[in-house]
Amino acid sequence: MPDASSFIFIAGQDDYLVDRLGQKRYSALAGFAGDGLSGEIINGFAANVGEVEAAINRFREAVQTMPMFGGKRTVWLKDVNFLADSPTGRAESTLALLEDLKVILESLNPEETAVLVTASPVDRRRSFPKWCEQNADFTLADSGGDGGEALPSLVEAEARAQGATFGPGAVERLLAQVGPNARLLVEETRKLANYASQPASASAPAGATAGSIVIGEEDVAQLTPNVAENDFFESSEAFFSGDLPWTLAALRRHFFTGGDARPVIAALQNRNRLLLQVRTLLDAGAIRMGGRGMEGLPGAARTYRERYAEAAETKSSYNVFSQNAWYLGKLAGGAKLPTLRRLIDNQRELIAAFEEIVRRPDEQEEVLRDFAVRCLAG
Repeated sequence: MPDASSFIFIAGQDDYLVDRLGQKRYSALAGFAGDGLSGEIINGFAANVGEVEAAINRFREAVQTMPMFGGKRTVWLKDVNFLADSPTGRAESTLALLEDLKVILESLNPEETAVLVTASPVDRRRSFPKWCEQNADFTLADSGGDGGEALPSLVEAEARAQGATFGPGAVERLLAQVGPNARLLVEETRKLANYASQPASASAPAGATAGSIVIGEEDVAQLTPNVAENDFFESSEAFFSGDLPWTLAALRRHFFTGGDARPVIAALQNRNRLLLQVRTLLDAGAIRMGGRGMEGLPGAARTYRERYAEAAETKSSYNVFSQNAWYLGKLAGGAKLPTLRRLIDNQRELIAAFEEIVRRPDEQEEVLRDFAVRCLAG
């Protein structure tokens, strides 16, 4: 069996994160080679079994080739996609070729050749990825569907690289508006850092220097588009904060850019539906607010999950127990949580607003403005 340092294996479902980490590791490894000629990158992307065989053969030749001027050689098998749950990845011929690749990796001498393998996407249930995870210097590069910890760390690291930091609530706002798109998050962070460094920026302190630039939540709200799927963040955030002027202004911005009322109603209803469940569980003492989100959720799930029937294992706003505890805490703790009666009234008003839009399809903004006033003016 190889030593843990015999080769490096970086894998995940997000190809951008995998490649970003891979580039960093390869640059560090190739830097030790000294001459700049001892590194080689092999393209591991394969559309069929024949290309899998060709990539593995090129990799074998690369690790067996001695550097021109001696010293240690660095080889990067990059963009491997034949470890996925795909027709190519499942093919018997591919599985046989992976056994050959395992033999090559087992025979490596890390003193002579540094090897890096990056793969995305990866079916981690299969034997070869499992073997790599157990026998390599392994890193899982994944964003996580619910935001996880990788994405906040990613944008904070990118901000530091730009000489900036995020102010209170700015990271959460950015993640909510962009969603789990690592590439777009990085580009938005660069844009925000550049904007925040300008004297005209509301968050740029007087005499700001590199390292003192602060990206504020207001910068994110003004400059970052709401591209997260089914998440019309500002209108929903404004409404559930209880701030009527902000809600009306958010609706004006939404419709000014040609937006439609139905996705706004869907976003409001999804959040209201979750808050109804959270409010009920809080009132019953089954869960409680904590510093890291909603506490006691697993215990409450064991008690009440069977009541959800076919929705018990489905991640949706119909099932509060399918949600991330931190996310629920943010929803409930961002402002004073409405009473159960208010949330039920919201649900009725949302139904009435939808029915009104069916009758008045050309007056969607007016219908939602009236809805907001009825719910928040009191």
